Amino acid sequence: MLKKLALNPWTALLTLVLLISIRIVDPSFVESIRLRYFDTLVTSRPTQVIDVDIVNIDERSLEKYGQWPFSRDMYGKIIQDLYSRNAGMVVFNILTPDVDRMGKDADYVQALKKYHSVVLPSIGSTSTRNQPRAPGSAVIGSFNQDAFIQYPGIIANIPAVENAAGGIGITNTLPEIDGVVRRMPLVIAYDGKLYPSLTMETLRVASADSTVQIKVNENGVEKMRIPKFGPIVTDSLSRIWVDWSLTATNYSLVNLPKDFGGKIVIVGVSAQGLSNPVATSKGEMLPQELQAAVLGTVIANKDRPAITRPDWADGAEILAIVLSGVLLLFFTRWVYVGLAAVLVLVIGSTYGSYFVYSNYLFLFDITATVCSIILVSLHAYGIKFVSEFLQKQQIKKQFGTYLSPDLVAQLQRQPDLLQLGGDSRELSIMFTDVRGFTSISEHYGADVQGLTKIMNRYMTAMTKKILENKGTLDKYIGDAQMAFWNAPLDDSNHAKNAVRTALQMMESLDEFNEEVVAEGVPAFGMGLGINTGVVVVGNMGSDQRFDYTCLGDSVNLASRLEGQSKNYGVRIVLGPETAKQVQDEYPVFEMDCIAVKGKKAGVKIFTLSEQTTAQNAFLYWYYEGKWDEALRIAKQEVKNNKEMSHYYELMVERLEQGKPNDWHGTYVATSK
Repeated sequence: MLKKLALNPWTALLTLVLLISIRIVDPSFVESIRLRYFDTLVTSRPTQVIDVDIVNIDERSLEKYGQWPFSRDMYGKIIQDLYSRNAGMVVFNILTPDVDRMGKDADYVQALKKYHSVVLPSIGSTSTRNQPRAPGSAVIGSFNQDAFIQYPGIIANIPAVENAAGGIGITNTLPEIDGVVRRMPLVIAYDGKLYPSLTMETLRVASADSTVQIKVNENGVEKMRIPKFGPIVTDSLSRIWVDWSLTATNYSLVNLPKDFGGKIVIVGVSAQGLSNPVATSKGEMLPQELQAAVLGTVIANKDRPAITRPDWADGAEILAIVLSGVLLLFFTRWVYVGLAAVLVLVIGSTYGSYFVYSNYLFLFDITATVCSIILVSLHAYGIKFVSEFLQKQQIKKQFGTYLSPDLVAQLQRQPDLLQLGGDSRELSIMFTDVRGFTSISEHYGADVQGLTKIMNRYMTAMTKKILENKGTLDKYIGDAQMAFWNAPLDDSNHAKNAVRTALQMMESLDEFNEEVVAEGVPAFGMGLGINTGVVVVGNMGSDQRFDYTCLGDSVNLASRLEGQSKNYGVRIVLGPETAKQVQDEYPVFEMDCIAVKGKKAGVKIFTLSEQTTAQNAFLYWYYEGKWDEALRIAKQEVKNNKEMSHYYELMVERLEQGKPNDWHGTYVATSK
């Protein structure tokens, strides 16, 4: 009874309850995964260039103007230069909390007064330096400082600079639990006041407005706006999700455009060792790049919905886990229906999340839902698989009777390979066939047992060399063999091992023939073809019976190459990729470009022999259609190249028949 209960798929309800509990508690690792998924959504939008430019004080700037920090009069000259190039407004993101060591503060202050739209930073900190300028924010409602992001101090610019600037905004980040910045607060609390961020001050000054209006309640921000700019949507902590698709144009301080076109220009330091990159959803960013993205997001949100995560999103996601889990357990009563349900639920929830973000900019998490669907289904189907364990053991024994020991050992380590299907990989495939089988059959006549014994002796001798050289014997096809290399076990030298096997098989065939001729049996001949290419290899067949084999065009070509060995008077024919991979170790001899039977495209074929200068010349005239020249060389090589004389005799016979009218360098085979 206990065993039957344990093997009931509905025990997966326990897994579902556990997963729901984890999501409700929402530990840090769950939140971190959810935030990573939100990164995927937010960064999926195509890049848009915004009307904000960045001027970087980079390594080239230091080479031109000297060591950092520059004297303050240089700051003034930079600001003046930017406005002379039609900058609409300058955000000078360089903090000056100390008096200039060069005594040039007055020049800097004079430039700030002259161009009163310059916005400067202050930094939220653990301590206060200098007196920060009173914030230009009007708070409406009962202000509860604890409901806001607070800093115990602010590092401000020196008083003269603070007072001369058009605006002072707080530069601060608020990393998530994994240390990555995704949301930025637009105001912070300090000393009972709300200070606007650099983005808010920039918009306020750009709008020629006097205040940032913030309506608050006991939970934090209720509404926020700059009167001449309009309302700004944030959460209760004044945070917005940054749209990382909004990017600014970057310039070096030493390579500025002639006309900024009235854009907002943010100046910042990018030189190595002087800048402090910030971790964001798009990787590390310089502070000025982050500020540009935040500024672009607020401006873009004026004309479109803001990226938001609804308050009810957590409840909806937990409900989705409950409903999908129960629905899935119901469908797992039918194996394929349940698997289809898993697919539909995973794809449906993923698409749904992407759809609502793409169309409404709502952030909904599907990672917890998808993990729950997968884990619950694994539990349910795992129970089903365990109940079939003894049957699988029987299957393993059955496989051991007709598969190679190496393959059986791999199946023991990876039982999932017992399923139908395969994967694509490059193999070297060999086909062999007996030549002169008719004479051998006539020799034995009605003695079928004798013919069977001699064929078994032949197959044993040939198969031994295949297995000794890491080959996999696929099958016997009458008096033919099929083998391949690089599956199921990896073999980086599969082409060379296949060719080495072919040569050893020919040696074994010669030894075998010495024995059988002495017994009065006609000698065996053999043709052999090897081709290398990408095929599908795996278990092929039906649910009732399947074999480990390979399929693909390269397999068919290997079979056709074996058939051409007789037509070209050689024992071994290699495909082009095989020849390419072995030519550094074995001599290869290009014979022809042939379209094998059933194919339209031609492939070059090779055998194992030294390529001669005469053969190169022969092939040149042959492919070019100058068959008279090719015929002359072929006739000479019949006498000069004894090893390939049969090949040249066949080519002489072909050339004397005359060139086809549609000759294009490829011989079209008419037989297999």
